[in-house]
Amino acid sequence: MSTSQNRRALVTGASSGIGAATVRRLRADGWDVVATARRADRLAALAEDTGAEVFAADLTQAADVTALVDYVEQTGGLDAVVNNAGGALGLDPVATSDVEQWRAMYEINVLGTLQVTQAVLPLLRARGGGDVVVVTSTAADGAYEGGAGYTGAKHAERMLATTLRWEIVDEPIRVIQIAPGAVATEEFSLVRFGGDAERAAAVYDGFEPLVADDIADAVSWTLSRPAHVNVDLLVVRPRAQASNTKTSRKASDV
Repeated sequence: MSTSQNRRALVTGASSGIGAATVRRLRADGWDVVATARRADRLAALAEDTGAEVFAADLTQAADVTALVDYVEQTGGLDAVVNNAGGALGLDPVATSDVEQWRAMYEINVLGTLQVTQAVLPLLRARGGGDVVVVTSTAADGAYEGGAGYTGAKHAERMLATTLRWEIVDEPIRVIQIAPGAVATEEFSLVRFGGDAERAAAVYDGFEPLVADDIADAVSWTLSRPAHVNVDLLVVRPRAQASNTKTSRKASDV
């Protein structure tokens, strides 16, 4: 339970990668943090390492979201949410892609973000203002072959964030979107390619990608701006990556 006067944030997708790094960074910055994800064992380890509160939940399930937000409300309220939960599945052409993979990507990237954001807005309003951070992706910027399911989901998530920004502009709530490019985490590409470690590692061959701490740093920076400053969209790519389809594979040698 949060008993201090520190600002308090909810971070989703916190069991690994960007989410876990964001929990660590915000705790280092002095925030109280509620970390949520499906895997209770990983959350327990994160709590031990950081002192964060944890609450296991599947954000595609409305009942889990309700239970999570009830917990947050009853234990101290909320100043910010970092909607980070998401992911990619497969890299297949439209003609042969798996409909269930598309459905899963929309459920977690879009509908999960929607359900959490809807549920926490009253808590932010009760605080007199706050921050909604949405971690999308440069996949929202345009198409690439094999990526229609993921780019479509991330574009929808971007439209959610952008539209919310317009709709609540009269309120003291910031809507911040952070769009990472290539980020090498322990699970993102491995999950995308069904556990194929060799194929996952090849994504980052020949250049230095971002790491989870780079995006956690971006989250921290946007949240630390003065209250009148809204970072509408922050695109963060490796130096070697000019676009989704343009990467210098020799950059690590330069």
